[in-house]
Amino acid sequence: MVESDTENIEVYFDGACEPVNPGGIATFGFVIYKNGETLKTEKGLACEPFSSYASNNVAEYTAMIKALEFMVKNGLCGESVHVTVKGDSQLTIRQMNGVYAVRAPRIIPLFKRAKGLTKKIKNIRFVWVPREQNGVADDLSHQAYTEYVDMHPEIRDKIVSYGATEKQKAFMDRLKIKYDKYISKREASRLIRRKLEGGGNE
Repeated sequence: MVESDTENIEVYFDGACEPVNPGGIATFGFVIYKNGETLKTEKGLACEPFSSYASNNVAEYTAMIKALEFMVKNGLCGESVHVTVKGDSQLTIRQMNGVYAVRAPRIIPLFKRAKGLTKKIKNIRFVWVPREQNGVADDLSHQAYTEYVDMHPEIRDKIVSYGATEKQKAFMDRLKIKYDKYISKREASRLIRRKLEGGGNE
């Protein structure tokens, strides 16, 4: 039996903008699997914190672009490579698939950059997945946020008013929801709602 030379690449990407969106700290995370094995993970800031450019959508696109850049740079773009890019942002995935138009000024250059990179990859498709299937990339983007605040203690005074209440934290503890050190009221409400609706928080 002849062994197939096909390489299957799966990319999971995610972005976050905390404690407010837009205008918060936009962070990204992605993980790349090659034939089922982890090949690359990365996380970091998507843009200047607290700028008008900072948004969840900018973070999502940045995560995807960083992953695509890694693949092109490392030659993972030939005929024998089949790439599936997965994200839980319907906007991003549908724009890349040509279903949604791109109108936001801050997104247009990112969309063009992403499209330019896809032209260098022979076999690529974009697939939406529910958040529950995007846990690693989601965790990475939130880790980047926590690490940034840890490294910039002066930021904590700026975000403290957005932080989850003690009541929210106690409720999340009772529901066995894991949450970030600097979780916002907004994010806490989302996690609690998802848990109560049966969505879990993985």
